Amino acid sequence: MRKFIIALVVLSIHQNVFSQKLHSGYDPIEYFELLKISSQQGDTLYNPDLPLPEKHTRTYRSAVMGLDNRWELWESKDSVAVISIRGTTKNQLSWVENFFSAMVPATGKIKLSTDFEFDYQLAEDKDAAVHIGWLTAVGFLGRDMLPKIDSLKLKGTKEFLIIGHSQGGSIAILLAAYLESLKLKGELDPTIVFKTYSSAGPKPGNLFFAYDFEAKTQNGWAFNVVNTADWVPEGPFSIQTTDDFNASNPFRLVKGGLKTLPFKQKVILTKIYKNLEKPPKKANKRYQKYLGEMIGNNLQEALPGFEMPELYNSNNYVRTGRQIILHANNEYYKLFPENKEMIWNHHMYEAYYFLLNGSIISMDKIKSN
Repeated sequence: MRKFIIALVVLSIHQNVFSQKLHSGYDPIEYFELLKISSQQGDTLYNPDLPLPEKHTRTYRSAVMGLDNRWELWESKDSVAVISIRGTTKNQLSWVENFFSAMVPATGKIKLSTDFEFDYQLAEDKDAAVHIGWLTAVGFLGRDMLPKIDSLKLKGTKEFLIIGHSQGGSIAILLAAYLESLKLKGELDPTIVFKTYSSAGPKPGNLFFAYDFEAKTQNGWAFNVVNTADWVPEGPFSIQTTDDFNASNPFRLVKGGLKTLPFKQKVILTKIYKNLEKPPKKANKRYQKYLGEMIGNNLQEALPGFEMPELYNSNNYVRTGRQIILHANNEYYKLFPENKEMIWNHHMYEAYYFLLNGSIISMDKIKSN
């Protein structure tokens, strides 16, 4: 009997693997389809002349929620669904969300509105922290999204691509981390597959969040695609202090070591160390004050009942997800020149399309050889 049960389990695993449509690894053709889907969101980068998706049809567009957030559901005939997250809009609230960039722990609770307390976990590492503005978006979007995912699962759709461009790219990574956490806790079917493409997205969290997320998706299930000429992935402002290091990092132990030196050396080197250590810590506090507490304490009109959570003492933002680099070359700059009057020139879908098509052609050549 035991052998029979084991055989059934093995058989089900094989059936699941062979029936799966999504596969690990970066696929430029797959990403191109997702860019087409993302471009239909109608945010600040919308261009009606951009090509339409070929394999997927939009079946749901959410209401606007949170700080001007919205998501769409697209479905294909082969039962692969796409979760598309809107990027920054012209609405002031959308920009408030971007600049609401203090960090909070990647696990916790936030009172987002009078009737909604968001209980979340995005990482298992206690030192992981994320952007509070985009975490707020995950709370509102996730609440609307989970019933749709469950409904599709009942119809047989258990494979999802997640795409977001610009602000949507950072939210996509945080959302993917949230959904994977729900799977680990048994609150979401663990057989559901999510594959994430963050396109032109800013940095969503600190180094420990990146470690945690990349460890869970490192076999080819989450990608961060950037144009090297695009300034948006350079944000938010990042400050690294000695508090951001691992506990055993020698730079965190300098103060103790200085105490063992002869008096004169101790005085001189202590002064030098303080002059180096204090400025970034002061800057970090200022960012928490102006881009955290000040914004959070003025969100009541937009989010009635919102309660400012305790912040995480860091502003050490890093890029997250396996990096896919679309390298801007001389041919690119002929079509998309540097122009201080056109700040979105390198961030537009058109710029990413141009660089991506070059990589697709190269991939086709590799496959044909």
